[in-house]
Amino acid sequence: MKFIDLHCDTIWMLMRQTHENLKSNSFCVDVDKLRQAESMVQFFACFIYMDGIAGENCWDRGYELALNMIQKGKEEFFKCRDDISLALEFKDVVGNKENGKISAFLTVEEGGILNGHLDRLDQLHGEGVRLVTLTWNRENCIGFPNSRETNTMQKGLKPFGIEVVEHMNDLGMLIDVSHLSDGGFWDVLRHSKKPIVASHSNARSLCNHPRNLTDEMIRAVAECGGIIGTNLYPYFIQENGKATVETIGDHISYMYKIGGEDVLAIGTDFDGFDEGELELTHIGEMGKLYEEVKKRGFSERQMEKIWSGNALRILKG
Repeated sequence: MKFIDLHCDTIWMLMRQTHENLKSNSFCVDVDKLRQAESMVQFFACFIYMDGIAGENCWDRGYELALNMIQKGKEEFFKCRDDISLALEFKDVVGNKENGKISAFLTVEEGGILNGHLDRLDQLHGEGVRLVTLTWNRENCIGFPNSRETNTMQKGLKPFGIEVVEHMNDLGMLIDVSHLSDGGFWDVLRHSKKPIVASHSNARSLCNHPRNLTDEMIRAVAECGGIIGTNLYPYFIQENGKATVETIGDHISYMYKIGGEDVLAIGTDFDGFDEGELELTHIGEMGKLYEEVKKRGFSERQMEKIWSGNALRILKG
């Protein structure tokens, strides 16, 4: 069955280890492994690791880094052009599928690189970015991150953040609330006129981590027509940092119980972590998770929604 993954950090890895390439590498995601997974669409994040950028102009330098990462992604896609192609909209996915190609969507993980400049959002859109994760793990010009500190977790969007949400709606860009504070999450829902995405988040009731979503949040994403990409990061699956296909399946089953079948998707977060123990070693092994979820009683129609259908609906708009 065709597969869509809403989040991987492979471009970030390619930037760090320049001897590697997208066709075949030692990471969790490459073209050969995507073929094993029967991938239709892969979302590639331009992850801006702000903890590694210090100084007064750190956000501006982060923005320049994002532009470089976008270029890197495009260069790698071009090198693998017989297998993968940049997609900008739903019709590109259809065309690429007909031509036997995987569609690659570019995203930015860390909206703080806008640094108060709304025109940067227009530039990113012009460069092909179609999803922005509003925050990573620190306060930025948009709002506040997830946190174990109650005060931070309750803080919402800043005025500029509201402008960003509204402008992303106008541009047709997907608003990603993964990493956002609880207060920011609810502010996004109040101000967005379109469905939102939690590209790589799980159920907080099963694993009490602030990066995961409460039951109320899961229902809210479902009610607005949005989707949640189940994350494979072991410490978001279980607090002991051990993730098997069974415990990952528990999150999918739980979010189905809370939010229904239309909210379910996958956002692996592959190449974005190296902590914990994960049964799946790379994206080519996603078939193991498919079989685990299917044996829980999900119908073929429901499996199609989880594996690709719900994400396609969001892309179609």
